[in-house]
Amino acid sequence: MKKKMMALSMSMVMTAALLSACGGNNNAGGANANANAGTANGEADASKPVTINMFTASPEYTQAFNAYIEEYKKVKPNVTINLEIMQSDYNTVLKSKIAAGSTPDVFQTTAGGDIDTFAEYSADLTNEPLAAAMTDAVRSNMSSSDGKVLGLPVKGNLFTLIYNKKLFADAGITAAPKTTAELEDAIAKLEAKGVTPFANAYKEWWVWKHIFQHFVDAAAQDAGQSAQDLVKAFIAGETTFKDHPALYDNFFSFIDTTVAHGTTKPLERDSNAQVSDFAAGKAAILTGKGAWDEEAIKKIAPDFELGIMGYPVSDKAEQAQIITGADQALRINKDSAVAKETIEFFNWLYTSDYGKNWFSTVAKVIPPIKDAPLPELDMPKQMDEILKTEQSGDLSVNYSLDTFHQKFGEIMQAYIGQTKTKDQAVEEIQQAWIQLGSAQ
Repeated sequence: MKKKMMALSMSMVMTAALLSACGGNNNAGGANANANAGTANGEADASKPVTINMFTASPEYTQAFNAYIEEYKKVKPNVTINLEIMQSDYNTVLKSKIAAGSTPDVFQTTAGGDIDTFAEYSADLTNEPLAAAMTDAVRSNMSSSDGKVLGLPVKGNLFTLIYNKKLFADAGITAAPKTTAELEDAIAKLEAKGVTPFANAYKEWWVWKHIFQHFVDAAAQDAGQSAQDLVKAFIAGETTFKDHPALYDNFFSFIDTTVAHGTTKPLERDSNAQVSDFAAGKAAILTGKGAWDEEAIKKIAPDFELGIMGYPVSDKAEQAQIITGADQALRINKDSAVAKETIEFFNWLYTSDYGKNWFSTVAKVIPPIKDAPLPELDMPKQMDEILKTEQSGDLSVNYSLDTFHQKFGEIMQAYIGQTKTKDQAVEEIQQAWIQLGSAQ
């Protein structure tokens, strides 16, 4: 989630001993070649120096990662964790590292379909305490098609439309819209007050998948099947957009609406610009985003009153659902010379008192594990209240690979840039799903 900040690449040195780090190569012949058996073989030797190399794509959590690295140094003084964070071209660089035989000890991928994509490089965590600590939904997101837990969640996540409560109230909107008709009414009321309804970040390819998944869920419900089965049917070429009005009509209508009633030059607005527009009150609704944005909004406007709502995807109010789950995974290189020590580290993070509180108090994210408190933020609290009476939508982005999602975003950028017609975009998306949607 995965992708929320400016592109950057940095390597963070945690101790002077880092200069002697040897890396985490795919070396099956090392002393710990069978370390992927995890802690079943006993705890790692606490007397020898150990360096664990982490390669991630989540710059927004740099300080939080550093905090647990520093805390673990108190628990295991012999363990040095070298954190390297890259966002621009992360996937390309990761694949290059793997191809060169220098797979990091810990690396990051998307969850869902990509769990299988990188299965051959990933330690089996099924019987580890960290797997038992995950919530059922998150554990499912971290599991391969044959049921093995091969990833560990960076965080729990929440995908919604985010709205400015004050601008809604000033415009006389008393309840968040749940249907397309109610959304049209809200747009009219906002514009009557001189307020731009939507802040978009359509320069980013990844915001498109966050929006699209809400319409995939609706299409699956209308077809009487699971979102996973619907995505499988698209990947197999067994169905088309025209078979699903929620996709062929409603999705494109929503995108057209956000462009027509949104901030100017949508293809030039990235995530940072979008959040800045929204926090400054230049627009009332944030599209394509989620729980990770609250802190960024509050840094700009500490007293900002935000609300969350599901996407009004149809004339059925019950289909306006928020979506929860885990879309980003850390993977432990099964052939790492320090796989045992790395698994021990993450078992500590996911089961210790410090770890349980790290998610909510340090990272300030929705915990992906059981028995952990929610952060003191508006969006998780509102999520908790909503889910007392409504069901979460399915995190259907997990059923396709990011290779597809990136192509999908590029096609949609061409659509709103008017270099592709709707039918051209639809045909190319369907072909991309067949060609890029699956690890098989």
